[in-house]
Amino acid sequence: MITYRAIGVIRTPFKEPYGTPIQPSAALGIEGEVIIYPEFSEGLRDLDGFSHIILLYHCHLCKSYKLLVRPFLDKDIHGVFATRAPCRPNPIGLSVVRLLEIKGNKLRISDVDIIDGTPLLDIKPYVPEFDERRVEKLGWLEKGVTYLKKVKDDGRFVR
Repeated sequence: MITYRAIGVIRTPFKEPYGTPIQPSAALGIEGEVIIYPEFSEGLRDLDGFSHIILLYHCHLCKSYKLLVRPFLDKDIHGVFATRAPCRPNPIGLSVVRLLEIKGNKLRISDVDIIDGTPLLDIKPYVPEFDERRVEKLGWLEKGVTYLKKVKDDGRFVR
């Protein structure tokens, strides 16, 4: 058995999945706040030296999953592991967001595509030399990625 516990909570303007941007690059300028629980706040030391951070979180509104899904950017069915659908066997979300400010145990962030009240599992600094990769293939997303900024969550994964 694997057990994780939240280290904080993510506060955003998105009170429900419907209408939420589906990736941080489609949420440019949308601000939120990460509140770290006091017993973990010491771990924020030196994080203010980074412009971007990776948030790993629990997609708490997902109550079940399917191994075959119709993702937001395509009309066809795909295996869940070939998508970024939130409801998966382990509903863990990942977002790279801009870190604007740290005050005590609160992080002001932008480019947020996360539902309000989402439990935070971990934070890691985003480092392009570690995290950026040149890719040769985008799979089925090659044709759909151009619609990213137009598509919003329609609630299909929490119905």
